[in-house]
Amino acid sequence: MRDDFLEARRVLDTFLADAAILAALDDAADLLATTLRRGNKILICGNGGSACDAAHFAEELSGRYKADRKPLAALACTDVGHVTCVANDYGFEFVFSRWVEALAQPGDTLIVLSTSGQSPNILHAIDAAKDKGLATIALLGKSGGPCKSHADHPLVFPGQTSDRIQELHMMALHAFVAQIERALGLA
Repeated sequence: MRDDFLEARRVLDTFLADAAILAALDDAADLLATTLRRGNKILICGNGGSACDAAHFAEELSGRYKADRKPLAALACTDVGHVTCVANDYGFEFVFSRWVEALAQPGDTLIVLSTSGQSPNILHAIDAAKDKGLATIALLGKSGGPCKSHADHPLVFPGQTSDRIQELHMMALHAFVAQIERALGLA
């Protein structure tokens, strides 16, 4: 198990040494704070473990993070009824895009999570968001896949396996919440 922790530390050290991604994270956090300051909302989606991370991020904003504060508008696409209905009626590749089409308003921001950047449903979500006038942030891994060129703010994290990439994604999501709270004067 020690080797697993050492590998995680190596990936984190690689991430921390990359000034460009750290600057891009700051820019994305500023965008998220601006979105909420304007009275808009953050939408977030991902597949598998990334769906769980999306739900966790949304509840950190709408519930609480480290201290009591007003709730912030964030939604994760994790409703099993929606996901299974759309997957059954239209195909799994449209579960996120139909959700964006139904709930997003111009000025909102969409965050997508994908360790590969290859998921068709994530690509469709980004396209639907752009059609509705949303800014898009993509937390990605490996090469970033096609999502890298579709998202307004692609953040490609180091690591070659989903577990290490997802660990960094969750750290980034927690850092977003902390920065949003600071920027909005809630921390």
